[in-house]
Amino acid sequence: MIRGNHRDDASDRAPGRRASPRDCSCFDQTRPRPRARVGFHTEQQDTSAPGWRHLLELVDEAVADGREEFRPLAELTPEERRQVITLPAGIARLTAVKHLVLYGSNLVRIPPAIGGMTSLEEFTPYTSYRLHWFPYEITRCRKLTRSTVSTRALYGNYKVRPPFPRLRPSPDSAAERDPSNRDPRRWGTTDAHRCSVCDRVIEQDGPHQAWISLRVATDVLPLLVNACSPACVAALPAGAQDYIPTPHRGGLVDQPASDYD
Repeated sequence: MIRGNHRDDASDRAPGRRASPRDCSCFDQTRPRPRARVGFHTEQQDTSAPGWRHLLELVDEAVADGREEFRPLAELTPEERRQVITLPAGIARLTAVKHLVLYGSNLVRIPPAIGGMTSLEEFTPYTSYRLHWFPYEITRCRKLTRSTVSTRALYGNYKVRPPFPRLRPSPDSAAERDPSNRDPRRWGTTDAHRCSVCDRVIEQDGPHQAWISLRVATDVLPLLVNACSPACVAALPAGAQDYIPTPHRGGLVDQPASDYD
């Protein structure tokens, strides 16, 4: 992961806006100039941070009152928002939420638990410029029909075609096989306990990872699959039109030309 500030999509920010703490320089989001390699964000969530504890309280409140729209970041202070780099697994309990708004977040990953938000119809992580991919489990949100995503920030997006992080083979050490200790530098996620495809528990020889770009609601999203077996990877659908047509492992893989070449 390369740290620093990136230049945002010019259509997403006002002229002269200074880079904020949520910006990054994983790849240039303004012009087609793909890099040979990119990596996952390596930050891990500080669960002792006030922003994280406040977020947990907001999730509990939303579950209790059954609200249909959830805008948790709007209720955090700017400092608290900077402290939140993912969402808690408890979002799976938000089964009444129809619209999830994460506008301008500092998130670097979304947990697979989003697949439990079965009423979700609209997803708005717009201007979350450090959010480059999504979990395959988001495809379980069968009612999801509308999304607003800053697509230039996504791996493989049609505008600038940045590369995907190269996925490594299945673990070969005891530490790497520990499902409670997933290192995001290696896996991209800290939560890969159940198969993205069949929902079975992932055994110690997994996960078997793959990338696939699929249309989810309004946008084509790069989805990270954590599968329990090669058979589940083989069962994935074809990729979206004008994207890599089959599941792949990232790295130096051929992509269609950018529409902005």
